[in-house]
Amino acid sequence: MKERGRHVSWLVGSGVTRYGRHQGRDTLDLMSEAAQSALADAGLERNEVDAVLCGYSTTLPHLMLATVFSERFGIRPRYAQAMQMGGATGLGLLMLAHILALAGAARRILVVAGENRLTGQSRDSVVQALAQVGHPQYEVPLGASVPAYYGLVASRYMHEHRCTERDFAALAVLMRMHAARHEGAQFREPITEEEVLASRPIATPLKLLDCCATADGASAFVVSAERVGRHAVQVAGVAQHHNAQHVSAIENIALVGAGRCCARALESAGRTLQDVEYAGIYDSFTVTLAMLLEEIGLAPRARSGILAREGHFSRTGPMPLNLHGGLLSYGHCGVAGVMAHVTEAHRQMTGRAGERQAPRTGVSLLHADGGVLTSHVSVVLERP
Repeated sequence: MKERGRHVSWLVGSGVTRYGRHQGRDTLDLMSEAAQSALADAGLERNEVDAVLCGYSTTLPHLMLATVFSERFGIRPRYAQAMQMGGATGLGLLMLAHILALAGAARRILVVAGENRLTGQSRDSVVQALAQVGHPQYEVPLGASVPAYYGLVASRYMHEHRCTERDFAALAVLMRMHAARHEGAQFREPITEEEVLASRPIATPLKLLDCCATADGASAFVVSAERVGRHAVQVAGVAQHHNAQHVSAIENIALVGAGRCCARALESAGRTLQDVEYAGIYDSFTVTLAMLLEEIGLAPRARSGILAREGHFSRTGPMPLNLHGGLLSYGHCGVAGVMAHVTEAHRQMTGRAGERQAPRTGVSLLHADGGVLTSHVSVVLERP
């Protein structure tokens, strides 16, 4: 559909489960709950879905997860596809749904992801599976884990930009403060910067509370070629950027591609960074959030933690950020992790976030990275 001279699709419904421990529930069960919630939010029936997009599941590594889910959910889509892009997958799926809608390949696209990552596998198996994003010759054989990769990145970033561990800690405190207002968040108990700094070391300089935790959960949303239902917002701009696949091959740790990716998404939406009123930014680690905010331009270099402490990213601040608590506190269940950022943006933009509601959310910028800051997806949403 063309809106104000641009081609847009519509995000018309969203749903998310509580993130945390769901003992006895598997990937397909969690995905089904989120999918039904998203369809109900959109005012659509299952038989109106003609495309299904999903991510991957480490606890159900089926080669054809999209059609396995469709069979379980009782639908027969004319288009089905799964995607693997690490942490950026959720926004990659939203971008693909937007493209399919504009191309006329599908009219009602159900995007869904989830898994029982907390209760369905051991911690060691989670660490081992995720570590495979590393280089198969130069990184993985040395025993590195994803926290180890990010610990190295954090050390280099601190050295180059003179930020501190306390600056990172301020972002963890912020995400927990936001999660305290969401009944579905995995962690709601307030924390202090001192508690973050005193928490168990994981990969120097990162502590336990600098890292997102494993969760069970699922999220889903519906993208439509036409505006339907009572909660539609426009998908106005999308973009991707892919750096070197492995962190050891990144030439400049301060320019990983997030800034360029967001700039192209904003340009395609006919917007600038100054138009953004709400931000949903990937936060697998505190250093991830700091680096992305600063490269995108939502904070000056080495100032994201300071701005967080000053209330800049709070509900009533100049740039509300991850008001559901993000991966760091709402929880991280694989592909569905960042999809909760989408759900929160949708709730905020349609005025349904309750006590979390920010006063201005007409234009939202979402950004996620996959691997170790190597694959990027940006999405601009607008309230019509």
